[in-house]
Amino acid sequence: MKAFISYSHKDESALDQLHTHLVPLQREGFIDTWFDREILAGSGIDSEVDEELRSCELFLPLVSPNFLASDYCVEREMQQALKRHEAGEIRIVPIIVEPCDWASSELRKLKALPKDGKPISEWTNPNNAYLDIVEELRRIVGADEPEPLPSTEPVAPSSSQNMSHRYRVQRDFDEVDRIDFREAAYTTIHDYFRKATDEINGIDSLRGRFTSNQSDSFSCVVVNKARNQDAAHITVFCRGDSSGLGDINYSFSEHSVFNSTDGSFYIESDEYELYLRPMLGFGDESERLTPMDAAKRLWTEFLQQAGVVYD
Repeated sequence: MKAFISYSHKDESALDQLHTHLVPLQREGFIDTWFDREILAGSGIDSEVDEELRSCELFLPLVSPNFLASDYCVEREMQQALKRHEAGEIRIVPIIVEPCDWASSELRKLKALPKDGKPISEWTNPNNAYLDIVEELRRIVGADEPEPLPSTEPVAPSSSQNMSHRYRVQRDFDEVDRIDFREAAYTTIHDYFRKATDEINGIDSLRGRFTSNQSDSFSCVVVNKARNQDAAHITVFCRGDSSGLGDINYSFSEHSVFNSTDGSFYIESDEYELYLRPMLGFGDESERLTPMDAAKRLWTEFLQQAGVVYD
C-alpha cells in the first residue's frame, strides 16, 4: 500500500522515528512510503506532490502545532487528501505527534493514532507509541495475520473456508520438521519477550531491558522500582535437546550458561501435529502448548520473580 506522509519540516525527528518503526512493514512489502524528501533537485515540488497525492492509498499526516500552522500541509496536502477520502479513494490516518488543537480541525472525524489520540510526546516511552501506530497500520494494510508456523494443521481449500468442520490429516514428522518447529517456536518466544519488554518500559515503576545474545539465545531483565529495586532475570536458549535439557530451555539468572536450566519445553507430536510440552516438574506433562502459549506462560513466570503479576 502506497502511503503519503504529510509533515512540517520542523517535525523531521518524528518523521525519522516513524520511518525507523515502519522498516519491518516496508521490508515485508506491505507499505511503500513517500514524503517530500523524495523529490529530486530541479523537480517541480507542487507537481510531484500533487502526483503522489493522486496515486497514494494512505495519507498519514504527522499532526502537531507546526503541522496545523503550515498552510501548505493543511490547505494543500490535507485538503486534497480529504477530497479523495470523501470519495472513498484513500484512507486518512492522523498521527498525533504533539498536543495541539487538532480536534477542532477536519481531522476530528477520523480515528487518530496512537491509541485514543494521545500525542506521542506524552507517552513515557515514545517507542510504545510508535509500536501502537505500526500495529494499527499492520491491520490496515492487511499484514496483521501471522505467518503459520511449520508443521501446523493443514488449511482446508479456499472453497471450503465457510464450512464449520476442520480436516486433520495424519502424517509422520521427521527431524527437519522438528528443527523447523523449534526455530519457529523460539522466534515466537523471542519476539513476544521483545515486544512485552517495550511495553514494560511504558509503565511507571517498571523498567525492562531485552538483549539478543546470539541467534539462538536472548536475555531479559525487569526491575521493579517500587519494591526495593527487585529485578527478574531470564536467559532463554534454543539449541535442541541433545543435552537432555529440552528443545528450548531457560534459566532465571543474569548470566546463565547453556548447561544450566530452571525449566524447559520439549517438542512432541501426535499423529497430526507438533507441539510443546513443559519439562517434568514444571507443569502438567499432558499439556500441549502452542509456541504462543509457551511465551505467555514463561513471561508470566518471569515477571513473578520481580513481584509483578501479569493477567
